[in-house]
Amino acid sequence: MTTSGTEPDTGAPIPYVDPVRRDLQRRKAIRDTVIASVSIAVVVVAGVALVTSAAGWPLVRDTFFSGEQIGSTLPEIASAFWLNVRIFLVAEPLILVVGLAIALSRGTRSPLTFPLRVVATVYTDIFRGIPTILLVFLLGFGVPALGLSGVPNDPLVWGTVALVISYSAYVAEVFRAGIDSVHPSQRAAARSLGLSSVQTTRYVVLPQAVRRVVPPLLNDFISLQKDTALVSVIGPIEALRQAQIDSSFTFNFTPYVVAAVLFIALTVPMTRCADWLNARSARERGAGGST
Repeated sequence: MTTSGTEPDTGAPIPYVDPVRRDLQRRKAIRDTVIASVSIAVVVVAGVALVTSAAGWPLVRDTFFSGEQIGSTLPEIASAFWLNVRIFLVAEPLILVVGLAIALSRGTRSPLTFPLRVVATVYTDIFRGIPTILLVFLLGFGVPALGLSGVPNDPLVWGTVALVISYSAYVAEVFRAGIDSVHPSQRAAARSLGLSSVQTTRYVVLPQAVRRVVPPLLNDFISLQKDTALVSVIGPIEALRQAQIDSSFTFNFTPYVVAAVLFIALTVPMTRCADWLNARSARERGAGGST
């Protein structure tokens, strides 16, 4: 391979890059960007023109996109949306811990831990089968009705617990898939070096498994952020419930649009981050396969 020198620090050869080819690649990238931008602009303009030319557009505009309603309801809905964010921030770390514990329990092979494996399997099967909103109803109304001493009766607490229980079952399966994806030779090599089974899992298997499942975990947490709105069915006033209250006074649906925009503003960056991590993971797997 033709080189154009060496790296100053490592002394490694620097590949020669044909300036003509590099210029052609740059021009192609610019052309592709321009074409993509024009295509997006055409689609957006055509879509806006199609919607605004419809006979019912004035009514839809006043009902769903009222500027007056946006200005009057945005502060209240944004304040209520902070409750959604707090629920998410509390539930997410708990889900990670519980989900990982369940995945590790299901992966045990010792006869002594067989009951633990059965409990973890039953937990996953049951709570993946129950719709999350039904679980919110059952815990939010059922547990406070028991009147247990020392047990909180706040529906917000039990709504959050329901999200943790439901999503932990899904996250456990994600972790288990990551653990199972680590080649058995990794365990064998670690054990041959004198590591115990626990040390092998802790220092060899888990770091690789967690790194592989970060993108799907982010997708689950994007869904979790949206599902925080489910706690509204048992009383807490978060963004969706506040939008419902505001809409009931004016018979205008603009507050729902405001709430939707707030959720989008939070979930879109998380979605792009998940896409970026997926792409990076694919590149790393490709690079690993080519070596």
